[in-house]
Amino acid sequence: MESESSGPAQETDTLEATLRTHTRPLDLLCRPAAEPDALRCLACAHRCLIRPGRSGVCRIRFNEAGRLHVPWGWVAGTPVADPIEKKPWFHVLPGSRALSFGLLGCDMHCAYCQNWLISQAPRESLAARRIVTIRPESIASAAHHSRCAAVVSTYNEPLISAEWAADVFDACRQRGLLTGIVSNGNATAEALELLAPRLDMVKIDLKSFQDRVYRRLGAVLDNVLETIGRVHQLGLWLEVVTLVVPGLNDSSEELGAMAEFLVSVSPDIPWHVTAFHPDYKMTDRGATSPHHLLRAVDAGRGAGLRYTYAGNLAGRTGAESTTCPACRAVVIERRGFEVLRQDLADGSCPKCGTPIPGLWRRPTPAGAQAADRGPAAGA
Repeated sequence: MESESSGPAQETDTLEATLRTHTRPLDLLCRPAAEPDALRCLACAHRCLIRPGRSGVCRIRFNEAGRLHVPWGWVAGTPVADPIEKKPWFHVLPGSRALSFGLLGCDMHCAYCQNWLISQAPRESLAARRIVTIRPESIASAAHHSRCAAVVSTYNEPLISAEWAADVFDACRQRGLLTGIVSNGNATAEALELLAPRLDMVKIDLKSFQDRVYRRLGAVLDNVLETIGRVHQLGLWLEVVTLVVPGLNDSSEELGAMAEFLVSVSPDIPWHVTAFHPDYKMTDRGATSPHHLLRAVDAGRGAGLRYTYAGNLAGRTGAESTTCPACRAVVIERRGFEVLRQDLADGSCPKCGTPIPGLWRRPTPAGAQAADRGPAAGA
């Protein structure tokens, strides 16, 4: 994979200046505002009003003389091949690998962010400063040569670089790769409309079921709930993750409310409840215990979710394997990110024949059908 690093930002060459030089003017996710040369960005639910010379709340989308300049042609460090279970997707090609790439910046500012060195880089002087220039085809080629089954935009918020992700995913579809995003869910219908034709799967963080908590993190709860419903309606494969943070979102009432909402969308949505560890600006509490994580698992199962998993505590909860909702046979046995055994028979339980929802087959290369997926973002 050929790449070119911009190197660390110098005092005279700030990170913002570096990011401004790695953009393309694209109008797919914006519209003119009432003020002269101002733009309304449509990449995330903030729908920022961006005046000339300014950036959005994400700090990587810029208004330059009345044109929206969006991040394009770079990543924050070299893409990494991970187990697909690490994203986490438990109902997508178990045991396969995904090539993960991310950029810098986010439209939220969670005090406990576990990827803050990347996601909060435009706000934090101690965070990442190195970017690597790369072409969409190079990412697809790297995934192919690494024998990955999927390419995933993750680490920071993919929605704020949706145009770039769309072009990367188009190149990946040409090679028969699955494509996915790991998102905070603060989406717009316009961004999902752009991505959906070239997207297979979405993982959304449901951080709380209290709007006051979401507003403190930099978003609105209803926007995230709406995104979860819309992604499901679009027919994209969806899994939801909740980082269970002691004292923030771990009450039985709140966990039950989150689970009941997911059931109202579909009882087949896999819900991953994962363990928090002190990080970034939230070091005032301990890590999530196995007991508290299992209480969250019980809340999911009690509400009627068919697939609830405990994460970040490998082998300590007994809630990492996939079982058939009809006969309770274990169809995929896991320990952490490792698949120990899988007995799916063409996507169904081999014991009773009950279908297990998910993406169990590799796609065929898109080839000549690429043009049918919608307009290219950066072409």
